[in-house]
Amino acid sequence: MTLDALIQQLTLARGGPLAPGLHLARRTTSHTIEALVYEPVVCLILQGAKETTVGDHTVALHAGQSLVVSHHLPVLARVTQASPEQPYLALVAAVDVAELRSLHDEVADDLPPPEPTSSLAVTRADASTLGVLSRYVDLARNPTEARVLAPLIRRELHYRLLRADNGGMLRALLQHNSHASHISRAIHRLRTEFRRRVEVGDLASSVGMSPSSFHKHFKAITSTTPLQYLKDLRLMEARRLLRGGEYTVSTAAFEVGYVSSSQFSREYSRKFGAPPRSDLPRTSPSPGP
Repeated sequence: MTLDALIQQLTLARGGPLAPGLHLARRTTSHTIEALVYEPVVCLILQGAKETTVGDHTVALHAGQSLVVSHHLPVLARVTQASPEQPYLALVAAVDVAELRSLHDEVADDLPPPEPTSSLAVTRADASTLGVLSRYVDLARNPTEARVLAPLIRRELHYRLLRADNGGMLRALLQHNSHASHISRAIHRLRTEFRRRVEVGDLASSVGMSPSSFHKHFKAITSTTPLQYLKDLRLMEARRLLRGGEYTVSTAAFEVGYVSSSQFSREYSRKFGAPPRSDLPRTSPSPGP
């Protein structure tokens, strides 16, 4: 199986869901930076290129490379190479930690050591990964086969991820007392409680770590600090609220946990390069008489 063969399978696809848990990302132009939260996924770049930044860590992704995201991460992403003739194409498959854990219990003795690096890990996609993704894409043609075979193919994909060169952080995540698993629990709490005041010391204690160790390993895994992570979550949620049209700048700021509207506006402008009012929907002018 080759990249070209996979692209041929997707020739008629316009982007969007292909099979349960599998999505095609397609762009015909390079675009400005997008701020979004990555969930645990594996992403195979088929064509074009993209840059993804989390904290102070940036990865450049090109055709043939596979990206594994092990934790929920607020990122800045930008497609850097795309055109109508050769659009940016990427297959994105959700990673199910429960599925990984089930497999890990069966094959732990036969897996490479964890050797975690970053929660964004890139490597060249190997033939086994290309093969399982090709079979995954084929399910889009037949709903009955998708219903029956998707669980089996997804399980094989998760097995390949556990064995992959860029699967080290996933392997570490499955170890109950690993730093990766502690940070994952802390991230879950940040994501569910980001509107509240969060003390880093309390957050560290809740996952059984000292504040200094927690800060060190949080930064090593996510490339950002706990407070910056929290701030990014708040700002991204505020942006979503503003674009929805039901919140003013002040009410959006207070909704996501800010007590100062002016501080919110300053941090929003630094994050997105424009003040929050620029993301308010523009109303059409009233028609003249």
